[in-house]
Amino acid sequence: MKRFIGFIKKEFYHIFRDRRSLFILFGMPIAQIMLFGFAITNEINNVDIAVLDHSKDAITEEIINKISASKYFSIHQFIEKERAIEAVFKKGKIKAVLNFEKEFSKNLVKEHKATIQIITDATDPNTANTISNYVNAILIQYQQELNKDITIEYQIVPQTRMVYNPELKSVYMFVPGVMTIILMLVSAMMTSISITREKELGTMEILLVSPLKPIQVIVGKVFPYIFLSVINAIVIVLLSIFIFKMPVQGSLFLLAIESVLFIISALALGILISTISTTQQTAMMISLMGLMLPVILLSGFIFPISSMPLPLQIISNIIPAKWFIIIIKGIMLKGVGLQFIWKETLILLAMTVFFIVLSVKKYKIRLE
Repeated sequence: MKRFIGFIKKEFYHIFRDRRSLFILFGMPIAQIMLFGFAITNEINNVDIAVLDHSKDAITEEIINKISASKYFSIHQFIEKERAIEAVFKKGKIKAVLNFEKEFSKNLVKEHKATIQIITDATDPNTANTISNYVNAILIQYQQELNKDITIEYQIVPQTRMVYNPELKSVYMFVPGVMTIILMLVSAMMTSISITREKELGTMEILLVSPLKPIQVIVGKVFPYIFLSVINAIVIVLLSIFIFKMPVQGSLFLLAIESVLFIISALALGILISTISTTQQTAMMISLMGLMLPVILLSGFIFPISSMPLPLQIISNIIPAKWFIIIIKGIMLKGVGLQFIWKETLILLAMTVFFIVLSVKKYKIRLE
C-alpha cells in the first residue's frame, strides 16, 4: 500500500512540475468556457438591415421605427430600387432587407391585407431563419396592437410558453455542452499521454519490474487527474453560475457525483488510448481527433440527435458525452433527481467499467 501511495505522490509531483500540463488542465478550460459563453450564441443583436419602402406612409414609418427601436435590429440604410438589393447583400454587412409594397397603408385599410417581403442573406441559414422569426414576431405584435379594438368571432389564439429557459438564452444550451467537451477532451488527452510518456522516457521498465499490479498502475495514473478534473468541474460550474447566471435547479450533490462519474469515464478512455499508443504524439492525435469530432457532432451538444440519419443515431449511443449532456441538462435546468436520470447514469457507469477493464487487459507487462 505504501508503494501505491508513493506512486500516486510521484504522479502529482510530475504534473505540478510540468507547466504545460498545468496550463492545459486549468488555463484552457477557463478560456474555452469564457469563449463559448460570450462569443458563441444563436441569439441576434444589432443586426444591420436595409429598408426598401415603396409606400413611404405613416404606417410603414411606424413599423420601421418599431423594428429600429428593438435591440435586435439596426437600420443601416434605406434603398430606393429593388435592383439595389443584390448589391447591398454582396457588400456583406446587410443581413436582411425589408421590402414594403406600394400603397401599403391603403391596402391595409381597404383590403385588410398588406405585404412586407423579408429578404435575408441565407449564406448562414440559422441566422437568416432567426432574423425572419424576430421580424415576424415584431410584426405580429404590431398587428395585435392595431386589432385590439376589433372583435373577430371564432378566434384561435395560440399561447406559447417556454419552460426551463423562458428567455431563450443560448448560454443555457452551450454551458452544459462546453463543460462536457472540456472534461472529456482535457481528461482524456492528459491521461492518454501518461503511459506513453513512460514508454518514451524509458521508465516503463521500472513500472514493469515493480511489485505494482496493472490495476494499481492504472489507478495511480488516473487518481491525480480525477482530483484535478474535479477542481476543473467546480471552476466551470462557478463560472456558469456567477458569470453567465446559469441556474442549478437540481441537487448540487447529484451534479457532483455525476460529474465525477463522467470524469472517471473520460480518464479511463484516455488510459485506454495510452495503452495502445507507442508515442505521446500518437496518443494526443487519437485523443484530440478521435474524440473531438464525435463529442461535438454526435453528443447532441449542437445538433439534435433525432434529426440525424438512423445510423448516426445508433452510433451516438456509444458516445459517453451524449448521456452526460442529458444528465447535466436535467439536473441544472430541469431540477430532476436520480429517478429521472437513472438509465443514463447506469449507461455511463457501464461504459466506465468497460473502459477500465479493457485498459487493464491492454496494459502490457512486457516490453516489445
